[in-house]
Amino acid sequence: MLRLALPLILAELAWMSMGIVDTMMVGHLPNSAEAIGGASLAGIIFSVAGIFGIGLLMGMDTLVSQSFGAGNTEDCNKSLWNMLYLTLPLAPILMGLVELSLYFVHRFGINPGVETVAEPYMQVLVWSMLPLLLYSGCRRYLQGVNDVKPVPFVLISANVINFGGNWVLIYGKFGFPAMGIDGSALSTVLARIYMAGAMIYFVMRHDRRTGGTLWRVSKRPEFQRMWQLLRIGFPAAGQIAFEIGVFSFATAIVAKLDARSLAAHQIALSAASFSYMVPLGFSSAAAVRVGQALGRGDLAGARQAGWSAVRLSLVFMGSAAVLFLVAPGMIARFFTPDPAVIAASTGLLAIAAAFQLFDGAQVVATGALRGMGDSHTAAIVNLVAYWFIGIPLGWVLCFRYGWGARGVWAGLCIGLVLIGTALLWTWQHKTRNWTTLGMPVPAGLRK
Repeated sequence: MLRLALPLILAELAWMSMGIVDTMMVGHLPNSAEAIGGASLAGIIFSVAGIFGIGLLMGMDTLVSQSFGAGNTEDCNKSLWNMLYLTLPLAPILMGLVELSLYFVHRFGINPGVETVAEPYMQVLVWSMLPLLLYSGCRRYLQGVNDVKPVPFVLISANVINFGGNWVLIYGKFGFPAMGIDGSALSTVLARIYMAGAMIYFVMRHDRRTGGTLWRVSKRPEFQRMWQLLRIGFPAAGQIAFEIGVFSFATAIVAKLDARSLAAHQIALSAASFSYMVPLGFSSAAAVRVGQALGRGDLAGARQAGWSAVRLSLVFMGSAAVLFLVAPGMIARFFTPDPAVIAASTGLLAIAAAFQLFDGAQVVATGALRGMGDSHTAAIVNLVAYWFIGIPLGWVLCFRYGWGARGVWAGLCIGLVLIGTALLWTWQHKTRNWTTLGMPVPAGLRK
């Protein structure tokens, strides 16, 4: 598990670092609170559409890993071609949805200073949609065939490109005009174009090393295979959209307050999201290892893979919770020198500490279930716990009881506790009842 997961964890941390670096660098512009809040709002609205598209491609985890586990590399390559056919029309559709979201932003009552920053930032960022999807689909393919070393390399080098682009374009270095926050968005677009190109190169390199079947297999569209990808990917995309969407909506709620509260919300969200990247890496590894084990008929190995990922995730997230409790001020100072924003961040980081274990459990259980082809359970649980319980409760605590941003975060915390508990129970139940997979139960599992 660690051999597969550690490169993926490094990649997830590098992915998250791009957003954190953007937040830190725009946070040192003169209008710090508005810059952080505007970049946060635009970025998270883009993420709803972008991560939904990435989720649609998560069926690659199941199809490629199970085919690889069964020793059928040609079938892996057919899935790759059909993923590409899905990606090309998907990108402009998602770009249109991002543009449409601006209509609702104007009418939601966002803080005017934040809205002025968010709209132009989003209109630049939207052009990173196609490269983001191409990167993600090729990455899923490489994960499924156990070639994960290129993934952190691509993301770490993309961080270098993004950092350099931010420094040059935000502040106007080497004769370039100082673009401010728009320079940060353009730097992200350029970094994602690089990510797509580099990942395509590594897919082709893997193919050359393993016999070159990618170009020999049938490249015609297979609608049944595309349907399989969507059948698994659509619930996964829905689950991610519910999860990302709830934090987008929470950001929009906090944006109705003052700029200080929104900046504190973004700092706490960045810290919680950074810690989340580690169990997310374990989740991807769990999906691959569970899928590969099922592909070769090893049900005991599939169960062991899932629980190994859960245990490792809980150890890390417990450590993250301690850090959020003992050093919230130090974390906030990485983002801003503003004492008022630092003080407001402290209470939100304490609430983040309370849900770390449950957040880690739910994301790994989601990956393990996806490895066996179940992506709909997580979608249903996220919908109910976040949108029917967490967000309404957060709204009431924020406005009716005057808790402000802390009320929103308390609602999110309760939702995550429910999700983590429900998905762990589901994974345990399914691995004790393997007949739900339509497979014979080995003697070692019958008890």
